[in-house]
Amino acid sequence: MEELKMILEALIFASEMPLSAEKIAQLVGEEDRKAIESSLQELLLEYRERQGGIHLEEVAGGFQFRTRKELAPWVRKLKGVKNSLTPAAMETLAVIAYRQPVVKAEIDNIRGVDAGGPLKKLLEKKLVRIVGRKDVPGKPIIYGTTRKFLEVFSLKDLSELPTLKELKELEER
Repeated sequence: MEELKMILEALIFASEMPLSAEKIAQLVGEEDRKAIESSLQELLLEYRERQGGIHLEEVAGGFQFRTRKELAPWVRKLKGVKNSLTPAAMETLAVIAYRQPVVKAEIDNIRGVDAGGPLKKLLEKKLVRIVGRKDVPGKPIIYGTTRKFLEVFSLKDLSELPTLKELKELEER
């Protein structure tokens, strides 16, 4: 069991994207999925209890090592990264996340302004993707969020987005 945990830890560390339990099972050749899932849960607990600079997190359908949120200022300083999403891009992304699948005209209508610029940036950053075309005259493009969106915002899946009620509660504080 300890050897399996070491292998899982190494695989997750070396992966550039969240690594799913299914992918891990394929790589390890482990028939016993329960052993993998049990080892993953033990690793999650060990990193949580350790309270170090990094922790293991279940995100975007897989597992990934991440730095703690409270250490973000130091990591940004190292990487020279600023928050690269404008308020318009964040607003457009929120509309897409909550209303997907959605076409640009619907985004424009909700925001009250043209979303072309922010939409282009979100596509470039791979937070949004084209999921198809709507079967209406003009066949407008349909947009949805990506796995990278889940990864960036530390979500396991879309059901973890805050509800309208939760957002209102945050505003009232």
